Amino acid sequence: MKGVIATRAPEVQVVDVTHGIPPQAVLVGALVLQQAVPYFPAGTIHVAVVDPGVGSARRALCVEAATGYFVGPDNGLLSLAAEDAGIRRIVALDDERFFLHPRSATFHGRDVFAPVAAALATGTPPAAFGIECAELLHLSVPTPVADGATVRGEIVYVDHFGNLASNVSPSLFPRAPFVVTVGDVRIGAVSETYATVAPGTPVAIINSFGLLEIAVRDGRACDVLACGPGTVVALTPS
Repeated sequence: MKGVIATRAPEVQVVDVTHGIPPQAVLVGALVLQQAVPYFPAGTIHVAVVDPGVGSARRALCVEAATGYFVGPDNGLLSLAAEDAGIRRIVALDDERFFLHPRSATFHGRDVFAPVAAALATGTPPAAFGIECAELLHLSVPTPVADGATVRGEIVYVDHFGNLASNVSPSLFPRAPFVVTVGDVRIGAVSETYATVAPGTPVAIINSFGLLEIAVRDGRACDVLACGPGTVVALTPS
């Protein structure tokens, strides 16, 4: 992909956000993209590829937003970030003049999305790529629920370090002092940093996404606690 962009738009700066999204983890990719976009300058072209439906009937899109552009598959990957950025136009990538030929059925990142991004970067307007669409596929993040005085969420993302990011934000924390439990493991109160606890000890903190995270200092929480996406996180008054 970077080779295609370097060939077609050699003056463009390319920044890698991550190549660490787990295979087929569209929701994780959507969350990471959503968190990364606000730190880039206006007009940035964001190319995202977590695409288990590559080669199928799923659409390929260019989304023009108030703060930049998004190019990728229409499987929900772009939805969280693009909606936050203020969608102005959604265009299906139909005009094959912009694609690489022959086009692989398994690598649209290289053959479709990268060349379209390069065309955008060199002045091609989004309307040139295809027909305008009314909407894109929206991906929803699971919503925490209140069960009496207890708040229950779930793990939505395991990062490169094995930390467990939940869908619980501080705005949902119970007002009374509470303890955090993940699965069957009682963690305790929320700490300020990883270093608050001894090496090898589980800890609950607020991560850089602004979400409740379960970690193990100097270890991998997903392995030590045997937890992963979908594991219940409970905040219970102590």
